[in-house]
Amino acid sequence: MQKPDTGGNAVATDADITSILGNLDADKLLAILSLQPTVAEVEEASIWLSGDADVFDADKPVKGNASHIITIFTAEEEEEP
Repeated sequence: MQKPDTGGNAVATDADITSILGNLDADKLLAILSLQPTVAEVEEASIWLSGDADVFDADKPVKGNASHIITIFTAEEEEEP
């Protein structure tokens, strides 16, 4: 029997995502869940969104699911004129 992954590599649940990113509208939450991100990827996106990326690995670009989460999270900001 395989043991569940309890670290940052566990697939994030809706509760994980909202506890890390705050309350999201249902469409954004579902879009993020559809990526099946890990807890670590959600945390990485949160760090970047909070502006703390300059403190943690400023020279390292955000990639993969963390990048997709940032795009989903900021989609409405980009659509405004």
